[in-house]
Amino acid sequence: MGINLPVVWAVIILFGIMMYVIMDGFDLGIGMLYPFFPHHDDRDVMMNTVAPVWDGNETWLVLGGAGLLAAFPLAYSVILSALYLPLIFMLIGLVFRGVAFEFRFKAREHERHWWDKAFICGSLMAAFFQGVALGAYVQGFPVVNRAYAGGALDWLAPFPLFTGCGLVVAYALLGSTWLIMKTEGSLQATAGHISRRLVWVLLAVIAVISLWTPAMDPAIAQRWFSFPNIAWFAPVPLLVGLVSWQMIRSLAAGCQVTPFLCTLALVFLGYTGLGISLWPNIIPPDVSIDAASAPSQSQGFALVGALLIIPVILMYTAWSYFVFRGKVRQGEGYH
Repeated sequence: MGINLPVVWAVIILFGIMMYVIMDGFDLGIGMLYPFFPHHDDRDVMMNTVAPVWDGNETWLVLGGAGLLAAFPLAYSVILSALYLPLIFMLIGLVFRGVAFEFRFKAREHERHWWDKAFICGSLMAAFFQGVALGAYVQGFPVVNRAYAGGALDWLAPFPLFTGCGLVVAYALLGSTWLIMKTEGSLQATAGHISRRLVWVLLAVIAVISLWTPAMDPAIAQRWFSFPNIAWFAPVPLLVGLVSWQMIRSLAAGCQVTPFLCTLALVFLGYTGLGISLWPNIIPPDVSIDAASAPSQSQGFALVGALLIIPVILMYTAWSYFVFRGKVRQGEGYH
């Protein structure tokens, strides 16, 4: 029996996007939390917690996009045609965020507030439009004769806008729990205070999306609530409840690492739930990974390169996080 190349490539792309969400989410969250930390010393420490690793995190976004082009060109053309505007806005936000990282450390004291604002606005813009793109993707795209048949503003709808706000909340919680783990003193205490409120907002967002998604598409409702699927998929919401309970307990107990791990678990479970809802369609609502696949020769050729480069990315990512492990204190960090 041969290798099912479309499934292998779907798993690689899903893995790459998940790694991006996890690893770039917390530094976007830190940017969005800047308004809650007005003192410039706290802001220096916050930025120094992610300055050594933030640009490497975006490698996964490039991997996901390049993999989609190589393995599923139909999906690449349809999704980009449908989401040109939110993806452009997302990239503009990432540019502002990246420039702020580099220039803030070099700016004179009276100019630094401009780069703080660029960091805040860029992080918020990138996070929101990533969520909008996700919501529009789940909502689905009309495809006629293997081309996108919708309008340029179809993403401007209630569900995508809500998922945009929901992803902002998720990234902000990732950022605040990252600060609990990486900082100390009053900054850590403020991050804990923010986290205890954000976790309830995120749980409300998860609940709304979990109800809205099957209500929007009868096929998704059938997948989740028919028997025996309901028995197979029941562990997902049960695990969400268990992880949420553990996270609330750990925040109340003053734990430093557990809240961040629980937030990662919540994001992963939400991602898993969306995957269950949409699989095996790569262009919702009804274009499967097989229908959108490139020729097997193209997928096989590209897979050789992917299997060589992904372990390298994983190794240098793990090494960078290991080198810059531990607490970041005022006056210390990357310059």
